[in-house]
Amino acid sequence: CKWPFEGDSSGGMHIQLRSHKITPKFVLGRVGPFPLILLPQFGGFWIEGTNHEPKEPPETDKPPCPSSHFKLETNSTAKIYRKHFIGKEHFNYYTMDATLGHLVFSMKYDVIGDQEHLRLMLRTKIKTYHDVIPISCLTEFPNVIQMAKLVCEEVNVDRFYPVLYPKASRLIVTFDEHVLSNNFKFGIIYQKFGQTAEEELFGNMEESPAFVEFLEFLGNRIELHDFKGFRGGLDVSHGQTGTESVYTSFHNKEIMFHVSTKLPYTEGDSQQLQRKRHIGNDIVAIVFQEENTPFVPDMIQSNFLHAYVVVQVENAGTNNVTYKVSVTARDDVPFFGPALPNPAIFKKGLEFRELLFTKLINAEYACYKAEKFAKLKERTRSALLETLYEEVHLNSQSMMGLGGDDDKMENGGSGGGGGGFFESFKVLYIPFFDVVAISHIRFLHMTWTDVFGIKAWKCPVECERHFFLRHLSMTSSATEQPCC
Repeated sequence: CKWPFEGDSSGGMHIQLRSHKITPKFVLGRVGPFPLILLPQFGGFWIEGTNHEPKEPPETDKPPCPSSHFKLETNSTAKIYRKHFIGKEHFNYYTMDATLGHLVFSMKYDVIGDQEHLRLMLRTKIKTYHDVIPISCLTEFPNVIQMAKLVCEEVNVDRFYPVLYPKASRLIVTFDEHVLSNNFKFGIIYQKFGQTAEEELFGNMEESPAFVEFLEFLGNRIELHDFKGFRGGLDVSHGQTGTESVYTSFHNKEIMFHVSTKLPYTEGDSQQLQRKRHIGNDIVAIVFQEENTPFVPDMIQSNFLHAYVVVQVENAGTNNVTYKVSVTARDDVPFFGPALPNPAIFKKGLEFRELLFTKLINAEYACYKAEKFAKLKERTRSALLETLYEEVHLNSQSMMGLGGDDDKMENGGSGGGGGGFFESFKVLYIPFFDVVAISHIRFLHMTWTDVFGIKAWKCPVECERHFFLRHLSMTSSATEQPCC
């Protein structure tokens, strides 16, 4: 029989169906096969990939899809300034709008084909506007205010001020690209047959051959001590987070996995906080099922985990290994590709690996659009834009011999100094919810309690500062530095 939340037509679409008070224990008491994911009793999550019935007759083997078949999501606007402005003649301006706030504007004369264009970029606290306007469409050549209105009609200012600082382009491109990341960290949770509670999942100590095979499929087992690549918040100096992990690279991006069975196990701790402090603070996690037991996404209590990719193995240890896949995410996380096929069954191989990693990265970007993270992203962008505005204003005034020490930013750079905040920004910024944790940011004191309105989970031996910094992968353990 089919479960009420299964359906042959839903393989590649995300659906929002409720479990109708069906619990994992109830499901396990019935005749299988069982679904990979059981939605929570009170909703809050959507699911993709619910059909795992093989097609009959089986299809002939197809050649692997090219990597371009699976599209990695990215913020294309963030790369425009580097691609089209830097190293080419262009002009930058700044001003303050009573409604829109701080504005930084860039314009460039372009010839595309045989036609003249204006390439325009306007940065506001909400978003960056970009457009290419054919000059032939304009009745007269516009001034800067008119240009800004071409990309955002809400602009209402009396004038723009020219940026006269020679190093301004470096500051502007740093701001534009702060949303880009080449480093990712994902959790991996091992779920054995019959395990339906968080304590059971984090309590697993042994790795079955099927789980080991899956980890080897994902990446390389690395020794953490003195590891030089992206460490994803793991301790590479003192062994506080275990001795080994799984790491890989994918399309020039570094990925570190937080594997539940490789993180330290603490005798007598039913919650296994040493493990949960890493996986519970990831945004996306893989749940590996060796046998048929449903996973419920609210099984793990976390304010940060917003999406799960559940993978169930069949024919492990043979030449015909296949993986069933289902995906679930919170309701306010938009759908992310690539879409799962129908049925959502994959042969072990390069094509499945390409899809899986693309799905994981796109899941993280989609989670940033969830309400909790989006609010933090907006606040961070606004603060960074204000700092950029102050930097270009201060240094432009200094270039003209105006202003003095009294006009310099309280914690920022000085005239000709190369951009105080952004110099530190480029070195220390770790993209995570678009937060920058450096001393020059006035909102460093903002805690996760401020952001979410609830107290985020943290290790009881940590002070708030170390929780904040380590979550950004800037310290590897609470014992690396003395507590505040």
